[in-house]
Amino acid sequence: MVRETNRHFKFDWITIFLFLLLVGFGWLNILSASHSGTTIDYFDFSQPFGKQLVFILLTFGLIVLLLAVDAKFYERFSSVIYLVSMLSLVGLFIFGKNVNGATSWYAIGGMTLQPSEFAKTATALAVAKYISDLNTNINTLKDQIQTFIIITIPAVLVILQNDTGSTLVYASFFFVLYREGLPQYYLAIGISGIILAILSLKFGSLATSIMATIVIVGYYFLKKKRLKVFQSVFILILSIGLSFTIKYVYNNILPPHQKDRITIWLSLEKDPVKLEKMKQTIAYNLNESEKAISSGGFTGKGFMEGTRTTGKFVPEQHTDYIFSTVGEEWGFMGSTFVIIVFVLLLLRILHLAELQKSQFSRVYGYGVASIIFIHFFINIGMVMGLIPTIGIPLPMFSYGGSGLWAFTILIFIFIKLDSNRINEW
Repeated sequence: MVRETNRHFKFDWITIFLFLLLVGFGWLNILSASHSGTTIDYFDFSQPFGKQLVFILLTFGLIVLLLAVDAKFYERFSSVIYLVSMLSLVGLFIFGKNVNGATSWYAIGGMTLQPSEFAKTATALAVAKYISDLNTNINTLKDQIQTFIIITIPAVLVILQNDTGSTLVYASFFFVLYREGLPQYYLAIGISGIILAILSLKFGSLATSIMATIVIVGYYFLKKKRLKVFQSVFILILSIGLSFTIKYVYNNILPPHQKDRITIWLSLEKDPVKLEKMKQTIAYNLNESEKAISSGGFTGKGFMEGTRTTGKFVPEQHTDYIFSTVGEEWGFMGSTFVIIVFVLLLLRILHLAELQKSQFSRVYGYGVASIIFIHFFINIGMVMGLIPTIGIPLPMFSYGGSGLWAFTILIFIFIKLDSNRINEW
C-alpha cells in the first residue's frame, strides 16, 4: 500500500522546483514594478501584483488537476484539444475583445482570457501526436507538408488578430521537427533567409543580390560535386527574388509601427538626428528599459529600490518589460541568475525528453522546451535592444493569468507524461 501511494508522488521535482522558483521571483518583480506608495497592501487585488497572486494561487489547483489526469488522456485526446483550441481562435473574430490593437482576448466577467497562449500547448500536442503516429522520422515531403499545416493554421489565425509576437512562437517548432528528422537543408534555407532579409534592408536589394551572386557562384566552383548548375541558378534566382520582395514588403506592406521598430533596430534612418528622435518617441519603452538595466550595475539597487522602476519610467513594466526591473534592482548578478535558471529549466526538459521511451512524450518535450526558449530569447533580447521590439511575455515572469496558466499547462503535461517513465516498475 505504501509502495502504491509513493508512486503517485514520483515526479521530476527538479523541473517543478525551477518552475516555482521562476514564478516566485517573477511575482517579486511584478510587485516592485507595479506597487505605488511607501506602504504595500499585498492583498490589494486592484493592483497587478495582487491579481497575479490570485493567478498563482489558482495555478496550484491547476497543477493538481493536470497531474491527476491519466497521462494517456493527453495523447488520446490531443486532436480534440487541438480542434477546440483552433475553434477558440476562430471565435475571437466574432466575440473577441481588442486590447492594445490585437483582437486576442475573450472578456469573461471582469477577466480576460487569451486563447492564443493555450493554442501553443494544443499545437505541441497535435504535432507530437501526428509524428508519433507516423512512428518514423518526418523525411517524406507529404509528412513535412502535413506537419507544417498543423503548425501554420494557428499561426495564421493569430497573425490575423494582429498578434505578431504570438505568431513568431510557432517558428519554434522548427527545432522539434529538426530533432525528428527534418532535412538539414531546411535549416540552411531558414538561416539564409534571415541573413538575406537583414542585408536587403541594411544595404539594399541590388547590393545584396550582388553579394548573393558572388557567394553562390563561389560555392558552386568549390563544391561542384554537391551542387549542380541548375540548382545553383535556381538558388540564385530565388535569393535575388527574395531580396527584392523583402524590400518591397518593408516599404509598402509592413504596418508603420513594425517598420519603425525595424528601422530603429537596424539604424536604417540615415539622418542621425531623425534616428535619435525616433528612438526617443517610438522606442521610448526600449530606451527607458535599457537605462533601467544599465543603472543596476553589478549588484543592483536593491529590492523595491530601483528609482526608474518605482518612478514608472518604463510604461507597463510589469508585463513585457519585466526583465528591466530585474536588471535595475538585482543588477548583473540577478539578471545572470534569472538567465541561468531558464537555461537549467530548458536543459532539464531536453534531458528528460531524450529519456522518454514514448515518441509522443519525446516530441512533446521538445515542443515544450522550444516554446519556452523562443519566448525567453525574444523577450530578453527585446528588452536589451538586441532584436526588434516584439510584444511577447517572459514565461512565468510577466504579469498575466493567461500566460501563467498556459505555461503551467504546457510544462506540467510533460511532467505528467514523464512520470510514466519514472513510475515504471
